[in-house]
Amino acid sequence: MMTTLPFDENGIAQAQAVLARGGVVIVPTETVYGVACHPDFPEALERIRAMKHRDRDKPFQLLAAEAAAVWADGAVRSLGAERAAALWPGALTLVLPTVKGHTEGYRVPDLPLLRRLIARCGGLLRCTSVNLSGEPPARDAREAAAALGEAVDLVLDGGPARLGVASTVAALGAEGAVTILRQGSVRL
Repeated sequence: MMTTLPFDENGIAQAQAVLARGGVVIVPTETVYGVACHPDFPEALERIRAMKHRDRDKPFQLLAAEAAAVWADGAVRSLGAERAAALWPGALTLVLPTVKGHTEGYRVPDLPLLRRLIARCGGLLRCTSVNLSGEPPARDAREAAAALGEAVDLVLDGGPARLGVASTVAALGAEGAVTILRQGSVRL
C-alpha cells in the first residue's frame, strides 16, 4: 500500500530506507515530480518501466547529489561538460559520454532536500518523470499519486513543483557540440 509523507527530514529517512531495499519512491523536483529508484536495483528500474509503460529503448536519467558524483560515475570530464555543468544545480539534464563507452543523462536538481536524499543514497538515483508515457508530467503530489497510485512504495509531498516544466535535455558531443534533445525550462 502506498504511503504519502511530507518532504521533510522524516520523509527523507523513510524514502532512504525504501530505496535501500529496492523500492520505488515518487519525489518532488523543481521541474516536475519524478519516480526514482536506487541504481543498484535493476528490478526496481524494470518496475518503473512497467508502471509507466515505457519503451525499452528510452533511458532513465541519473539524478546526482552534486557534480562530483557525476564525474565519479564515469562521465567524461571535458571542458565543455564542465562548462555546461556550471548550470547545476538546475533544470538541465546533460547527456554525456562515459568512460564505460556509452552515454548517460545526468542532472543535479535545484532542490536541497532532494540532493540530501540522493547523497544519503550514495550520490545517484535513477529517475524519470511521473506520468504514463505520452501523458503530461505530474506537477504536484496529488497528480503524481493519481498517475501511478498504488504502483509505488512511497510518495514524498513537497508541494507544487516550482517550475512545472520538465528539464532541458542536452547532449554533449566529443568535440563539445551541444544538441538539444528536449527543450525545457533552461534555454541554451
